Amino acid sequence: MEQNTEYVGTTFPVREVSLRSRIEGQLLDVTADVGDRVEQGQVLARIDDSISEATVVEAEAEVAALQSEVASLEADVNDTRAQVEQAQLELQQAESDAARTNQLFEQGAISEQEAELARTAVGTAKQALQSVQQQVANRAAAVVAAQRRVAAQQAIVAQEQQRQSFTVLTSPVTGSVLERVLEPGDLAQPGSEVLQLGDFSQIQVRVQISELELAGIQAGQTAQVQLDALPEQTFTGEVTQISLAADATARLIPVEVTIPNRDRRIGRGLLARVNFGQSNNQNVVVPETAVQVSSEGAKENNSESDTATMFILKREGKQATVTAREVKLGDRANSQVEILTGLKPGEEFVVRSSGNLQDGDSVRLSFISESTSPES
Repeated sequence: MEQNTEYVGTTFPVREVSLRSRIEGQLLDVTADVGDRVEQGQVLARIDDSISEATVVEAEAEVAALQSEVASLEADVNDTRAQVEQAQLELQQAESDAARTNQLFEQGAISEQEAELARTAVGTAKQALQSVQQQVANRAAAVVAAQRRVAAQQAIVAQEQQRQSFTVLTSPVTGSVLERVLEPGDLAQPGSEVLQLGDFSQIQVRVQISELELAGIQAGQTAQVQLDALPEQTFTGEVTQISLAADATARLIPVEVTIPNRDRRIGRGLLARVNFGQSNNQNVVVPETAVQVSSEGAKENNSESDTATMFILKREGKQATVTAREVKLGDRANSQVEILTGLKPGEEFVVRSSGNLQDGDSVRLSFISESTSPES
């Protein structure tokens, strides 16, 4: 049994993307217009990059200056390390002289004052060595700090280079241009929309469904879509989204049906007629006049009985007889009834009779029945 309810909706691309400027600048060129096909990664617009380029050059110059400072500090460290080596040699010499002077003093060859001077020279050499060693540590720390300033400035250069890349606007999708918002010469601000793009590889049809009919619709269910713009073709789609938010006034629920659009013939904003009806091809549908429901069964159920009797036709040459058979009934609609069990596709049966039939009765076929072969 097929219950068709048609819903009217509108077509949309499966994705809509706004191509926006990420920096401020004058728009130099827009290479795509409304309706043009675009490929992912294709350059669609350019923004004046003179300011960004100057900023990058300035940042790179600062990196060069800081690197020069690092080189100078490293040279100072090397010089100071040479002084450390010289101070170590002088300390060794002073210690050697002090040892020899002390030996002479003990032998009485020199005075105590001369020996004291030698010991004082050793202390002075030690202080000089410690001083130059501290200078090495300080200058090495200065080199590390300068290297960090270089790294920070290099990060600024990379950031400015990235900002400069924002002056070239490329398409994030393969699709078509829906709207051209800015023109060459316009001043683009960060976030300004330049082009509106749509991915038309698939089409979404959005319809509003009554909450009373929502139970019969599920995600993944197929639907038939017809477009007034393409009346000769019917598209088979799939329910891809059922909104959880219904309109508080009309109690309508948005439902999206997605259909393929391989040849890109379907555009945005077209009138679409969606049918969610599904026919049951597993069971047989017959006119209601072909089934006989006993009055006792109907009274017991106080409603339409779920079982009935049908008379199956058996032909033997020009003679025909009928056999009574109990069948199970299903849905009823439009003066027809669904037979769930008891009747197979292709079997002939009596639609109506001028009198009451009994099992095994011989019958005389009408002119239409006689002219119709069993296969038909």
